[in-house]
Amino acid sequence: MQKYMKNNFKFFGLRAPLVKEVFKNFISYYSIQQNELKDLITYLWVKEEREYQMIAILFLNHYKKWLREEDLTLIQYCITHKSWWDSVDSIATNILGHYMKTYPQHIHPTTEKWLESNDIWLQRSILLFQLKYKTNTNLSILFNSILFLKDSKEFFIQKAIGWALREYSKVDSEKVIQFVESTDLAPLSKRESLKWIKSKNNLK
Repeated sequence: MQKYMKNNFKFFGLRAPLVKEVFKNFISYYSIQQNELKDLITYLWVKEEREYQMIAILFLNHYKKWLREEDLTLIQYCITHKSWWDSVDSIATNILGHYMKTYPQHIHPTTEKWLESNDIWLQRSILLFQLKYKTNTNLSILFNSILFLKDSKEFFIQKAIGWALREYSKVDSEKVIQFVESTDLAPLSKRESLKWIKSKNNLK
């Protein structure tokens, strides 16, 4: 497990289904209060083994309706500390995505600030937070974020651009094709963005 994560983290060696089972067992016997959530997440996040962060994300996702407006700082903390695709992607698509729907007044300032941060994980989160929005996706934000980041040499940014476009292609394939054809995207981004369309139409 450590090898798979490029030796960035230590592990107890518990696979994700077992971690989820432990979490479900815990919340079936114990309850936490809303004002305890932030301290609990922070406590788990500083722990060495990766499973603690996995549990923290499960708590955040389960209790995401408890997130207050000021908890954007907590979300940002989790994205920028012990950062890797496994934690960032889950936070961006589930927790940040929910937060931005609940507090839409933070979308534009956060998008601008995070895109300009030079932190690839904050930038990746902006590309991915609308992943589950489907027809409610703000195309202006999505396309402008991609245009801002399209020249990045970072693998995780190029991949996220393709992933975000591929997901939206399931809503409006024509708009995605038009955007890809009119934009100088990295080969990886372009390939990933058209993958679903080509698969659906049996194209190579």
